[in-house]
Amino acid sequence: MNPHDKRQFEALFAPTTIALIGASGDQSKHTSRPQRTLRKHGYQGTIIPINPNRDEVGGDKAYPSVLDVPGKVDHAFIMVPRNAVADAIAQCAEKGVAVATIFTDGFAETGDEGRRLQEQIVTTARRGGVRLLGPNCSGIYSSKPSVALSINAAVEKLDIVPGPLAIISQSGSMTGGLMSRGLGRGVGFSRIVSIGNECDLSVGEISEWLVDDPETGAILLFLETFRMAPRLAQAARRAVEAGKPIIAYKLGRSDVGRDLAASHTGAMAGGDEVANAFFRDNGILRVDCLETLFELPIMLRGQRPSKQHRVAVMTTTGGGAATVVDRLGTLGVDVVPPSETVVEKLALKGINIPTGRLTDLTLAGTKTEVYSAVAGALLGSDHCDLLVAIAGSSAQFQPEITVGPLVEADKNGKPLAVFIAPHARVGLDQLAEAGIAGFRTPETCADAVNAWSKWSTPIVRPVPDQKIVAAVQRTIDALEGRSPNELDAGKVFKEIGVATAPTQVIHSVDDTVGLKFPVVAKILSADVPHKTDAGGVVLGIKDAAALPEAAKAILKGVGSKHPKAKIDGILVQQMERGGLAEVILGFRRDPEVGPIVVLGIGGILAEVYKDAAIRMAPTTLEEARSMIDEVKGLAVIRGYRGLPRGDCDALAQAVVSMSHLASIASIADAEINPLFVKPEGEGVVAVDGLIVLTNTETNGGPRSPHAH
Repeated sequence: MNPHDKRQFEALFAPTTIALIGASGDQSKHTSRPQRTLRKHGYQGTIIPINPNRDEVGGDKAYPSVLDVPGKVDHAFIMVPRNAVADAIAQCAEKGVAVATIFTDGFAETGDEGRRLQEQIVTTARRGGVRLLGPNCSGIYSSKPSVALSINAAVEKLDIVPGPLAIISQSGSMTGGLMSRGLGRGVGFSRIVSIGNECDLSVGEISEWLVDDPETGAILLFLETFRMAPRLAQAARRAVEAGKPIIAYKLGRSDVGRDLAASHTGAMAGGDEVANAFFRDNGILRVDCLETLFELPIMLRGQRPSKQHRVAVMTTTGGGAATVVDRLGTLGVDVVPPSETVVEKLALKGINIPTGRLTDLTLAGTKTEVYSAVAGALLGSDHCDLLVAIAGSSAQFQPEITVGPLVEADKNGKPLAVFIAPHARVGLDQLAEAGIAGFRTPETCADAVNAWSKWSTPIVRPVPDQKIVAAVQRTIDALEGRSPNELDAGKVFKEIGVATAPTQVIHSVDDTVGLKFPVVAKILSADVPHKTDAGGVVLGIKDAAALPEAAKAILKGVGSKHPKAKIDGILVQQMERGGLAEVILGFRRDPEVGPIVVLGIGGILAEVYKDAAIRMAPTTLEEARSMIDEVKGLAVIRGYRGLPRGDCDALAQAVVSMSHLASIASIADAEINPLFVKPEGEGVVAVDGLIVLTNTETNGGPRSPHAH
């Protein structure tokens, strides 16, 4: 942490002087709470209430404004009405306050007027060197030194235990809930931040500070959306290097309310799928259960992302194990059976275990020596990378049989997850004291293991070929502001290295073409995104004699549906044969996380199936190959059940090429649908394409591709 950031970090989490702007002496008002809360939790610095109507508030000398305070003020906590916030910020800037936390709401979260006011206070703060937390946030908590600067009632009431976990929450009301749940799980906290609207200080910037914080061992995020995603990505990558996992719980599993781009890939890349791509790309673990936030850090202690995520499961209760294993199966976690070596090694000790994927010890007998030997053998074997140990009633009444051996076992550097089926307070306490993750529900156990199984080292993004970037940019510049049509899109795809079907443009129904028949004829216009719906496509034109009639039909149909559309001609395209699969390949700039690349099953039902893989762009060839493996419908080109293999190498390269459009700031959205995948060694061919430039839109909403 550089000296400048350190000063701001200390002003936020370790201020020696705090001004409470808008502090009330009426103990029934919430604006009196921060003063009480600071005192209750042992704040050792100076508290200065700012209240123009009082000389004293809560036993502390009050001042009419922060400008009247003698000496410096590190941190101001602002609780005045919205229309007084700007003046308070201006005074903080004049005073030289390092950080101001704004509890007051009514800013960007309320609409355009609130957003304008928020931008004004940010401008004022930046001119005066004041960093802002909020607005619309409840404050912060710091354990060392103790600074409970919050308006949240839970922070005042709870006895907070110091510990290694830090929380950053976009929901102010959930801050107390998260804290209480964590304390109920026996964990302690280093720093807790209600981030609010993130008008200045963001989740990413504070996360990066916490990476350098010696009091913090793991960073927990409660997210409603992404703001300033590149800064969070930077923090997450540093966190992986530092061995401090960032674990996120994010709302927004549906894409309701999201603005989608003009292509099918926009519809296929909903908010949740894009969030997963962002987390995966940057080494952030995502959980689905709130409780997992507090249990997973223990399981990850001392761990780093690995390339293999094979899970072994042992149990003394078949039903209890099924509640975990069944869920792991639905989540796609790789549960593996014991190796032959493990089975043989245990057999020599007189312990016979099943060879299936669940090592059920019920028949072997629930004995300390059995449980200990099996746990040791699985933890010591190289056939698995994590052990899930599930215990039944023995853990409740005789924890020395199942819990004891796990506490004493040599973990061999592997993570260990333990689920105890009955309520077993003593057993869970023993696990916690030993630093072992003990789970109270099968859902959180499976959730934690699933999050770990998807945890990977951050992707090192490739550097695009600058010659290709320059060529694409020249093509875009040559448009001179007009929206690109399909022919323009084809030029871009050729320049990035994706082959396109032979085409020719005619401008009259009597024009001839030098293409091999059969051909397809399509209207060429950036104003007609739904070519098929507008009667702008004719398939299977067998010979030159049939082309004029097809051209007339196209012009008539489009003229009726889009009389004001600018027509650039009719694009005649040679029909492609021999494709083993049709895929959709797209690029878009997501409004929250930035450039992404999407690969899925193509055709007119692409967005219905939503069988797609998403990565941040640009991506690598290795990631592109993993995307092909991820799309279920592409089993037909992966050699499924002896089917002829498609050219997966060419498809992977096309994915990489498309992802490099991230370097062209003027391209907002691009799509090839369909992209034909030919037999192995024969390549891929684009037969329909779309390019949308930044700050431009196609008419009529999402685009429907033609069937080629």
